Amino acid sequence: MKYLISGGGTGGHIFPAVSIANALREVDPSCEILFVGALGRMEMERVPQAGYPIVGLPIKGFDRSHLWKNLRVVIDLVRSMCQVRKIIRDFRPDVGIGVGGYASGAAMKVAAKMGVPILLQEQNGFAGVTNKLLKNDAKKICVAYEGMERFFPKDKIVLTGNPVRQNLNSGTKEDALKYFNETFGVNFTDEKKTLLIIGGSLGARTINQSIIAHLQELVQSNIQVIWQTGKNYYADCKKALALLPHDNIICTDFVSQMPLAYALADLVISRAGASSISELCLLGKPSILVPSPNVAEDHQTHNAMALVKKNAAVLVKDVEAVDVLLSHALSLVNDEEQLQLLHKNILTLALPDSARHIASEVMKLAER
Repeated sequence: MKYLISGGGTGGHIFPAVSIANALREVDPSCEILFVGALGRMEMERVPQAGYPIVGLPIKGFDRSHLWKNLRVVIDLVRSMCQVRKIIRDFRPDVGIGVGGYASGAAMKVAAKMGVPILLQEQNGFAGVTNKLLKNDAKKICVAYEGMERFFPKDKIVLTGNPVRQNLNSGTKEDALKYFNETFGVNFTDEKKTLLIIGGSLGARTINQSIIAHLQELVQSNIQVIWQTGKNYYADCKKALALLPHDNIICTDFVSQMPLAYALADLVISRAGASSISELCLLGKPSILVPSPNVAEDHQTHNAMALVKKNAAVLVKDVEAVDVLLSHALSLVNDEEQLQLLHKNILTLALPDSARHIASEVMKLAER
């Protein structure tokens, strides 16, 4: 079988795409997989690193602020669709898989017109523009949240969840304590609560500002903290922390052993990206979610609200975070009853083996 996978632009699109490819290859090692991405975007680097070939299209998103610039965008779109036709004629895929992003729109639209059955994977609780435009062309649409019939035909929807990184729950608290104590020279123990603060590889400005603004309280608290700042904010965060004597805070730009960080965490502060939420659900981690305001259709707020409505997470608005985030966190991390309630409720939303489930739907289409 041959599979054409398209999408990217952000890690939130690329990671599920690669996970689906891995699941397909696991079931059928002889299958052929070709990715289609956008030139100059993250997928052109990440996909080859994962071991798959990729073809880049000269495609960009529409500039809503400067409409006059979109003439070039339209020209590039036409060029991209012509290129996709040639790719499909040469590769002859059995199924097309779209995960969102500019390239996915062009690739899946052309694939559908050329008679290739397509499957879409929507990561968020508020559907992206590309997938909404492709809904009538798709045979199946795999989603991560209930209630997605607001955006897609009900008979096409399959609730699969989002793929997450492998071995996510492989860490133990004992292993985590050993790793963090040895790596960062701290003396964390199992007797104290641990707060994990994560903001993605680049970091989350508001979350970091919220911690810096109340750093004295955090240092004086009786909890342990793993503070992943992201590379863009590490220098400022480290400088602020250096002004205060402390032995209960690890400040790092990147956590390479996330399974161990999760294993140690009693409470997590995080943005509300699709992959992050799926990981929190699978691990049953109590969390305070701070949706990023800088995303399309405010989809992170929709992701977070899907949990909040089930009393499975706490939401703090980005504009309020500097004032209230840390006080909420310090109160919650010491409230064992509330932590257990959030743990119990978020576990009910977990959808394990998502990549394999999606791969199964893809293979059903290929066999028709």
